Amino acid sequence: MRDRETLDAASSKAQFRIGVFGVIIQDGKVLLGRRRDIDWWNLPGGGMELGETVDEALRREALEETGLEVRVGRLVGVYSKPQKDEVVLAFLCYVEGGALIETEEIVESRYFLPDALPANTLPKHAERVRDAFLDQPAAIIRAQRSSTQADQNLPDK
Repeated sequence: MRDRETLDAASSKAQFRIGVFGVIIQDGKVLLGRRRDIDWWNLPGGGMELGETVDEALRREALEETGLEVRVGRLVGVYSKPQKDEVVLAFLCYVEGGALIETEEIVESRYFLPDALPANTLPKHAERVRDAFLDQPAAIIRAQRSSTQADQNLPDK
């Protein structure tokens, strides 16, 4: 466990990032985007900005990364990433408009069967896809503790 100063709830505020990701399913397949910066496939999404609601952030991220306008559906899961001081929310999303495009962040977007994801799909995102296809009546709560280095098979720093 990392060393942390003792937080007094009355005088301190925890600082962490909230991520929102969309599991866009069409015809039994899930949409993934291949990132320009690391050449890995992932779900569309990213960090919330100040003043945004969860659904506004997810719609913005989906449009920015895919060109698609989506409707946000049910919560798939809540994922704690304590090593990055981050909480990630994954939601089912449904396409309502737009068209897939190449973007600043994503070089290619494609639909894949959930049991045939590319080998270079980020492991945390593959887990979220699997969770979405479990079709649970309630959201799944998981800790995703692996490091970026471990996920991407990078050498230790």
